[in-house]
Amino acid sequence: MEAARAALTESRHVHFNEIAKRAGVGQGTLYRHFPNREALLAEVYRRDVEELVTAAPALLAEHEPVEALRRWLDQVIDYAEVKRGVLAALEPTAWQDLVTHSHNPIEGALADLLNAGKAAGSLRTDVDAHGVLLLIASLGRLDQEEWESTARPLMNVILDGLRRQETDR
Repeated sequence: MEAARAALTESRHVHFNEIAKRAGVGQGTLYRHFPNREALLAEVYRRDVEELVTAAPALLAEHEPVEALRRWLDQVIDYAEVKRGVLAALEPTAWQDLVTHSHNPIEGALADLLNAGKAAGSLRTDVDAHGVLLLIASLGRLDQEEWESTARPLMNVILDGLRRQETDR
């Protein structure tokens, strides 16, 4: 899984044999666990979604809400990079199904983070998870060449915009 994930962050054209080589296993080993490359890539995507969703409560347990949200948004950048690779490597019908099934859990995790920040008085009360996801989705318009230098600074702009200002109190 880690070899496939790493390959996806480097290239959109990931081959099954390349993943096997990176993982230090034969193609047969991969085929015993995944019937094809698409199944492996879909599992990488599902696992990243699961990690994002479970990270929200764990981060809230360890950090104040704004810091928890900042760390979660950092994970979103990593997730989005892999998502771009998966979507590029899969047929449209396959990735549309993956995205549809991941949207609600991710939105729920974000809502929990936002609600904690609102309750603490550190985040704006006039935004919701759906609106923030729309902003985050706009990062998907970045070219691969722009991604590394631009995605995190823009995510910081989103976070700064979510913070409650003294004039909002």
